Amino acid sequence: MRITIYGKQMTVRDSLKAVVDKKLAKFDKFFGEQTEAFVTCKTRKGVKIIEITVNFGGTTFRSEEESDTFITALDRAIEGLERQIRKNKTRLEKTVKRGAFVITEDDDDEYDEEGEFEIRVKSFPFKPMSPEEAILQMNLIGHSFFAFTDADSGDVCVVYKRKEGSYGLIVPEK
Repeated sequence: MRITIYGKQMTVRDSLKAVVDKKLAKFDKFFGEQTEAFVTCKTRKGVKIIEITVNFGGTTFRSEEESDTFITALDRAIEGLERQIRKNKTRLEKTVKRGAFVITEDDDDEYDEEGEFEIRVKSFPFKPMSPEEAILQMNLIGHSFFAFTDADSGDVCVVYKRKEGSYGLIVPEK
């Protein structure tokens, strides 16, 4: 596994890099040489934050933890990744039930344009997948929505988690 370590508004010490490399080496049994892991270290108001993102075969595992020390945050983030890997394995064994989607039309498209806001831009490869696989991926990274390319139609679609706990699917009009 290739590991890239970043420091956000800080310089990461070699001792911390060595600990990160050593602790992430245990994931080599799950992932191959082509797997990329990105570790971001940052400090916010005296709190140490570690974010680990692992991209493996179109699946992204992500964990972010904060603590008083980077080592403690790293240990917690690694535990989170291990849970995600086990959960993903279990979920792949048990496929998502058919009929998990409740497609409804919401007319609540109002929003407030006042004030400033920050736009964070991310890019990632779109892997063709089924809506069920997209739900698994969305839950793995801990987001409330996930954009993907539908394997059957080739359309760009979005799955999202609804307030009552069910899932929604947004497809383009034809």
